[in-house]
Amino acid sequence: MSEAATDEDRQPRRRILYGRRQGPKLRPARRRLLEERLPALGFTVGPGHELDPFSLFVRPPRAIWLEIGFGGGEHLAEQAASHPDVGFLGVEPFLNGVARLIDAVDARGLGNVRVLMDDARLLLEALPDASIERAFVLFPDPWPKARHHKRRIVNPVTVAELARVMRAGGELRLASDDPGYVRWMLATMLAEQRFAWLAERAADWRERPADWPPTRYEEKALRAGRRPVFLRFERVSAA
Repeated sequence: MSEAATDEDRQPRRRILYGRRQGPKLRPARRRLLEERLPALGFTVGPGHELDPFSLFVRPPRAIWLEIGFGGGEHLAEQAASHPDVGFLGVEPFLNGVARLIDAVDARGLGNVRVLMDDARLLLEALPDASIERAFVLFPDPWPKARHHKRRIVNPVTVAELARVMRAGGELRLASDDPGYVRWMLATMLAEQRFAWLAERAADWRERPADWPPTRYEEKALRAGRRPVFLRFERVSAA
């Protein structure tokens, strides 16, 4: 005998976000800036909803670039300043990172940045096909324990969604200083026929390209003696 579904059963389930949502207490000035500016810069995505990313900007941008897990926002802010004709979507659930980015956006007068403080998978599901020209996943949490590998943001499901939302000829950039995660990333990406690895020689993944601004995570890795790896993939048609 079946029972009628309750209202709770009908509601889409929110995804689980692993890791911390907030670090050290924000300074009063930064918290005030966050409270004042996030309503204008932030956006939300409901489960099952569709989103036109171009509609988030007052002036429709030439293209949309996406950074998943932007950390302190150094890379995203620098890219936004260098490409004023591009609209940037930054996804980061960590409050302190969002506050850092908004501080940089405000200080540099950047009008081409929008922020989602939530799960990147919700955004990927909401984006239309072929709506993203370039995407970045830089130094994500490696979740090194085997039982936590399912938490890694670079996985077959997420990569398939990235392939769907990215334009042909678009570029996906990944970076990590964790050798195990680098191997995982490569295996995952090479299994997805809609992406082609752009490396032709060792320097192509050992050296950060000139148009790829550094992040504090990269600098931290270098200080600790760890060598980051920089991976570039082009969105191509499946064979």
